[in-house]
Amino acid sequence: ADFEVIPVINSARARQLVLGKKINPALNIRFGTVSDCRNISMLLATAFAEFKTVYTPKAFEATTVTAAGIESRMKEGPVWVAQLEDEIVGTVSVLSKGMHLYIRGMGVHPRARGMKVGFNLLKTVEEYAKTKQFEGLILSTTPYLKRAIALYEKFGFRIVNHPPFYLYKTPLMTMVKDLK
Repeated sequence: ADFEVIPVINSARARQLVLGKKINPALNIRFGTVSDCRNISMLLATAFAEFKTVYTPKAFEATTVTAAGIESRMKEGPVWVAQLEDEIVGTVSVLSKGMHLYIRGMGVHPRARGMKVGFNLLKTVEEYAKTKQFEGLILSTTPYLKRAIALYEKFGFRIVNHPPFYLYKTPLMTMVKDLK
């Protein structure tokens, strides 16, 4: 879907903005490949860097997965990347948990926030879940990620009193969205 954004990814794009031109970059969401693992790992580290102080060191390490960890996740379930031109600006992965699809490792590059990257990643996950006949989506997040929580709520997720409540002593909250 085409949507109008104010991109700030590349200097060429910034120059076009200064000249007053509006740009509609094509956001491409595709399955991640093993060759993307390093970039996905770097993206997660960048996406969560501003929140590092509210995580315990172990929780931050678990959230900002290594390239080897991303490759392992690819064996457990799909991993998607969102690209603007040739740059990965978002990612999400999922894992089957019975009749629910568990969303994990979702991150959007700070420079791409506000461009509907997260929304489109969630839309992709939801379409996949419906195709595979999952009854719902589930995710865990920290209460510090206010923008992410607002996005999840806008997308139809609700907070539930369900574990896990902590990730290595960092508080968590669980959110679900029913698909049936």
